[in-house]
Formats: sequence, structure tokens, C-alpha cells
Amino acid sequence: MKTLALKVTVASLLLATGSCFAAGALSVSREVTVDNSSATVWKLIGNFNALDVWHPAVIKSELNGKGTKVGTRRLLTLGDGATILESLLTYNPAKATYSYSILKSPFPVANYKSTITLTPVDEGHTLMKWTSTFDANGVSDEQATTLIGGIYDAGMAKVVANFKKQ
Repeated sequence: MKTLALKVTVASLLLATGSCFAAGALSVSREVTVDNSSATVWKLIGNFNALDVWHPAVIKSELNGKGTKVGTRRLLTLGDGATILESLLTYNPAKATYSYSILKSPFPVANYKSTITLTPVDEGHTLMKWTSTFDANGVSDEQATTLIGGIYDAGMAKVVANFKKQ
């Protein structure tokens, strides 16, 4: 009987823990082809503390922790002074990908999890993919997805422009 009670308790804890990391109900996915190798593009976007280098809305990025260690937090400052606190969830430079979550932000979303991945297309081109799941918070689903999509579009346009061949 004690064994059964222990198994039920462990199963309940595992379910509760899993629900803490559940994906949001909404998703946004964007992709672009960048005119350079994935290794070169990764040098620009692969640094978790470099969003201020390649995203036009971010003017400052500060790390709290080691830049590639899961759990590292970055504090982003936007052009209007608003801040976003994010946490690194996964980091794999060999596969040119990382995932992060938003802990605090002015955006009307909750349970936000995102992944950025680079995939070689051919010798001189890279597919950049930015995806997320989240829940709308205080706005319609359409407003939340439009906002996040616009953020991705702006960042990816800047990456493409950085590597645009003349």
C-alpha cells in the first residue's frame, strides 16, 4: 500500500512539474533565408547576449550568469526604456540553436517559450527559423500573435540586411 501511495505521489509531482513547462496555446513561426553560411550567421545571432547587436528594438543586453549555461538570464532594454527578462532554456552551438523563455516583459503574453535555429541550405545560404508558443494575456489571440510576429519580422529583416550581398 505504501508503494502504491509513493508511486501516486511521484506521478503527481512529475505531472505538476511537466505542466510548469507546458507550451502556450498560441504559436508563431517565421523563417528567412540569409545570404551566408550558418557558421557565419551563428557568429551574429548565436551569442545569447547579442540581441542588441541584431534586433533593432533592443538597445542593451545584460547577462546574469554564463552566456551559454542553461538558466542564464538576460535583461533586454528596448528603445522606449521598457525591459524584458529572459532565461536560457537550451543552447546547442553544434546544431546552431537555442531556446529561451520570457520571465517578465511589457508584452501581453504569458508562458512564452521560443527557439531560434539555423540550418544550412547550401554552401552560401542559411535558413533562420524563429518559433514560439505562448498565451495571450489581456489582449486577443490575434493581437498577441501579430505583436510577436512583428518582433520576429523586424529582427530577421535586420539579420538578412546584415548579410545582403551587393
